[in-house]
Amino acid sequence: MTRDTILEVRNLSTTFARAGRALPAVRDVSFTLGRGEVLGLVGESGSGKSVTLRSILGLSRHYGTVTGEVRWKGRDIASLSERALRSVRGREIAMIFQEPMSSLNPLLTVGMQLTEVLKAHTDLGRSERRRRAIEMLDHVGIPSAAARLDDYPHQFSGGMRQRVMIAIALAARPQLLLADEPTTALDVTIQAQILDLILGLAREYEMGVILVTHDLGVVAQTCDRVAVMYAGRIVEEAPVAPLLSDPRHPYTMGLMRSVPEGVAPRTALYSVPGTPPALDALPQGCAFAPRCPSASAQCTATDPALNRLAPGRSAACHHPVSLAKGDAA
Repeated sequence: MTRDTILEVRNLSTTFARAGRALPAVRDVSFTLGRGEVLGLVGESGSGKSVTLRSILGLSRHYGTVTGEVRWKGRDIASLSERALRSVRGREIAMIFQEPMSSLNPLLTVGMQLTEVLKAHTDLGRSERRRRAIEMLDHVGIPSAAARLDDYPHQFSGGMRQRVMIAIALAARPQLLLADEPTTALDVTIQAQILDLILGLAREYEMGVILVTHDLGVVAQTCDRVAVMYAGRIVEEAPVAPLLSDPRHPYTMGLMRSVPEGVAPRTALYSVPGTPPALDALPQGCAFAPRCPSASAQCTATDPALNRLAPGRSAACHHPVSLAKGDAA
């Protein structure tokens, strides 16, 4: 089914500065998102996933330089002033941050934090805001929602705090949700509940979702498409089933091999050799070449473009066919 495109990111780059040196955290990232679609951003820590989300919402430009376009429903919001962008954040595009305890204000009740969002982004009156806040807490599975409205974040468990964060993010009924590892540090049962909740609300509101995760199991369960990031770039993009069954980039293949499935007891688990490059020490050519078992002289000399391999599939690799299928390049 073809979905209406609501978000188009074009050549997004984010650079930070340290001691007079430019540190490229996101490099020339482009992708689209349809209404009701769930896109997974996958990669190791430091690959640029979270910075990409913050750059879309204009949060990275407070401490870095952001270039490129972020076209939201046809309008480039990356060029908006901070004042104009505030009308988009929360109302049209919302974000769930990684750690709810550091995102929620410990000095304010969850009810105050919920109604604050509704006051800023809706025309609801005071009593209506309280009613909507109770409704949202109930909607995300907080028992006795009306009674918990006056509780503080420390009075909730980790899973319940994450549900509160989701309630705050969705209170103004946004059309796009940016979820930055929303299940980090939660046990498997709570993780499944949170993901089911996000997907259910996405279907109910026809809301697009960009889900940042390092867990390919989560990707398989939740996403329609996947973009794999490495060293600030998208190195492979495809629908979830083809990517997981037939990865075309060696980094994606390494991530797949790192998932412990059918491993005999007392067998060493696989990990991708080496470590991701530091932002101030990106290698010449392909950034993954120093860790790639099939790197050639071409790989160390030239950074490959993100090329279309098939409808809906692309990879930034000089030898994608040989790596995926064992054929000659």
